[in-house]
This record gives sequence, structure tokens and C-alpha cells, in this order.
Amino acid sequence: MAVTLEQARRVGYTCLKALLRFAFMVANNLVAIPSYVLYLIMLQPLRILDSKSFWYIEGVLFKWLLAMVASWGWWAGYTVVEWGDDVKAVSEDEAMVLVNHQATGDVCTLMMCLQDKGTVVRQMMWLMDHIFKYTNFGIVSLIHGDFFIRQGRTHRDQQLVLLKDHLEKYYRSRNRKWIVLFPEGGFLRKRRETSQAFAKKNNLPFLKHVTLPRLGATQVILKTLVAPQENGTPSGGDTVRKESKSKGLQWVIDTTIAYPKAEPLDIQTWILGYRQPTVTHVHYRIFPVKDVPAEPEALTNWLYQRFIEKEDLLTHFYETGRMIP
Repeated sequence: MAVTLEQARRVGYTCLKALLRFAFMVANNLVAIPSYVLYLIMLQPLRILDSKSFWYIEGVLFKWLLAMVASWGWWAGYTVVEWGDDVKAVSEDEAMVLVNHQATGDVCTLMMCLQDKGTVVRQMMWLMDHIFKYTNFGIVSLIHGDFFIRQGRTHRDQQLVLLKDHLEKYYRSRNRKWIVLFPEGGFLRKRRETSQAFAKKNNLPFLKHVTLPRLGATQVILKTLVAPQENGTPSGGDTVRKESKSKGLQWVIDTTIAYPKAEPLDIQTWILGYRQPTVTHVHYRIFPVKDVPAEPEALTNWLYQRFIEKEDLLTHFYETGRMIP
């Protein structure tokens, strides 16, 4: 099929724009990330003298870096519409954010959504795949205190122990408020077939738009960060007792990301901007942590129910373009 002159021009323009965007973002990273690191190196005496002020400044710099990443999407015309509960109302409380995972662009979408949610961005901790440690943003996440988790059965038990130790060491000492995780343990396209086979074997619902979540990290976070008064049993050990001013984890924010036509944005699209402007939809539902069961079997069923609801939300969205019936 012959390519028209107009089509050739369009392709040429898209390639040129992608090249210019890429060059700009390389320059962006070469300036912004080393600046972040150097500022914090110079502020190490403050870390010794006044740790709280040091981590406040670090959080402000971290938020600026995330705003930089979010701006790449705004510049390309990738915007967000938010549905459901008002999460800004709980932005000063401790919360665990559960998110469905479809592509690398999910993280960028959240960076964009949370910029206007008070102090959340500078006081949040991310749980992400260990591969992100080796990206350009890895050094920033390491300094900020995010946790890199290795996937796979052979690493699972050890990673949960390391996660507990990490939370006890860094979460409240750096005044973190929200912790973000993807309970599915991987991208939808990679885990869907395995999840559906597991569901069929165990007489569980057949899901197409999400996968069945894993329990491990969620359970560790609840056990470590929920204050004793929330469920009547000691939880979080010395970490909670030392932080007498902390009320502990108070909310679980169930977050569902939906892309038009079920075509997720990956990081390459976010950087190069070769896809046409698109609107991503994000739905929030807030649960008091006291309503979340602590026992493993009950917690598993509770998590499954959240992802079954996500399946219904996404099915409705793909049929109607709306996240709420």
C-alpha cells in the first residue's frame, strides 16, 4: 500500500518530536538527579543535627523530581480524570495504597495524580520491582527510602523479612505517610494467564482486566504499621511504641487505573510521546484499616474481593467510558 505525502509528513513529525522529547529528558535527568544527590550530600551535617528537617527538605526535592516526570505526560497531552472518594481528605493520615498494575506508566500516572494531594508525594514510600533500582531514577528511590522487591517464589520469604525490617527502620524515622504497592506482583499481560489458571484450579472468579493479588507484602505492611489500638493486638512491635505520636496506619486506599481501550501507557510512550493525547481514569475507594481483617485467610478473601470489584469497574469503563455505573 502506497504511503501518501501527508502520512510521511505525519510519521516524520512524530519521529522528530520523539527525538526532541528524548533529548530534553536526558538533559532534564542529567541536571535534576545529580542536583538532588549533591544537595543531600551537602546537607548531611543537618541530617545529624536535625534529622526531621533534613527529611523535610529531601521530601520537597523528591516531590519536585516527581513533578518533573509528571510534566512529561502533561506535555504530551496525557491527562487524568479522578473518580470515587476524595483521597486528599486523608492526605495527612497514614495510608496504604493498593493499585492494579498494567504497565510501567502506572507509576508515572500516580506521580501525576498525587501532586495536588497535600504532602503525600514527599512523604510517601513506594514498593517496586528491584529492576527499577538500576534505572536512572534508582539512586533517587534508594536515597528516599523506597523498597525494591524481588519477584519469584525463591525470593518470596526472604523479601518479606527484608520488607518488615525496612519498614521498621525507615518508615516512621523519615516521617512517611503513604505506602504504595501493586499486590498483583507484576504486569497484567505477564500474570493474567497464570492467575486465570490458578483461579480455575481453586474455583475462584475468572478475571480478565486484573489478576488475583498476592497476600505477602500487604500482610507485612498491616502487621508492621497498624497501631495496637486499631485491632486490639500488638502490631508493629517497637516501631509503633517508639512513635507515640503516630496513630499508625489508618486507611487503605483501593486505587484502580483504567486506560482507554485497555491500552496502557508504558514508560517509553510517556517519554517519547508518540501516542495521541489520551485521558487515563483513576478511581479511589477508601477503607478504614479497622475494617480490614488481620487473619491471613480473611485478609486474602478481602483482597480478592477488592480486585473482583476492580474487574467490575474496568469492565464497566471499557463498555461505557465511565468508572461509576
